[in-house]
Amino acid sequence: MKIKLYNKIAKCGLDQFPAGYEIAEDLAEEDGIVVRSADLHEVEFPAALRGIARAGAGVNNIPLDVCTQKGIVAFNTPGANAQAVVELCIAALLLTSRKVSDGIEWSRTLAGREDALKVVEKEKSRFVGPEIYGKTLGVIGLGAIGGGVANAASALGMRVLGYDPYVSVNAAWMLNPAVKKVDDLDEIFRESDYITVHVPSLPSTKGILGGANLAKAKEGVRLLNLARADLAVDADILAGLESGKIAAYYTDFPTGALAGKPGVIATPHLGASTPEAEDNCAVMACRQLAEYLECGNIVNSVNMPCVRLAVNGGARVGVFYENNEETDGALAALLAGGNLAKGTRGGVSYVIAERTAPFDLDKINAVGGVIRTISY
Repeated sequence: MKIKLYNKIAKCGLDQFPAGYEIAEDLAEEDGIVVRSADLHEVEFPAALRGIARAGAGVNNIPLDVCTQKGIVAFNTPGANAQAVVELCIAALLLTSRKVSDGIEWSRTLAGREDALKVVEKEKSRFVGPEIYGKTLGVIGLGAIGGGVANAASALGMRVLGYDPYVSVNAAWMLNPAVKKVDDLDEIFRESDYITVHVPSLPSTKGILGGANLAKAKEGVRLLNLARADLAVDADILAGLESGKIAAYYTDFPTGALAGKPGVIATPHLGASTPEAEDNCAVMACRQLAEYLECGNIVNSVNMPCVRLAVNGGARVGVFYENNEETDGALAALLAGGNLAKGTRGGVSYVIAERTAPFDLDKINAVGGVIRTISY
């Protein structure tokens, strides 16, 4: 098997591949790809490619439609970098409150002054900011990161409101009981002193920090965006900062319009930039890709059904196909006689079958609607 790397991947992740795998950046006809932030939209994928593992949560750099059409499984690593982002978000809460970054920059001007301490005592009132204890934090998105932020903020004495119409049962169980789940996004904006967003960039979420939502917010609200740049409307953020509607805006995605503006605290996409997060993401991404390449099991795919079937040592095949009754029926006859597992996502189904007798791959591929067949 060949694994092509588009970014530097931690060794602990690459060690998840079985012995004998060829792993490098300059391969051709690779079976799998491991990537972090490199953009794959203009890449011509080889026919041999079976899967792409993204060592991170966001998959904007992967052409998912192309992958689905070609029967290529795209994986991500949800939750693997959550702790790193949660910790930075807590730091962001404090930075937007206490004017720490402004104070640090001002303190640099004191270099070499003998009266520095006297000047500090005279000027320190310029950097006064409120405590977060007892304030209300609105969390938009209660997945691994948003849920972690909600729990941490609650432990620090904040009143926490959480909004997520799609929160999973498992994520809901992980929330501190003190976190109040609200069903109306307007309530987040009306009641929160601080608002933080932890949702993917979708047509329904782009610009969520902007327009009518900001009009409903409290005067002096503090906003945090460690998710995606386009969740905020730059012009609306700047207008809110100028009018005082927004007291501070923290972003991990400093656009040209926002960088250096008063009231904006920007960091260069540091959310998951910890050694621990990089290791966790690498291990999870490579382990998932290795399992798929070895036996066809799919977990944490963002474009294909997630399906697993225990390996018992017989003939084994995985089939991607367009979901319809005719194809379903034809494949059921050809795959009968053993164990199988099936899943459907959108218009694509995936079935793994294993039995003692070999499978007739030519007949399987001849069935109308079959996208790709892989034998293990």
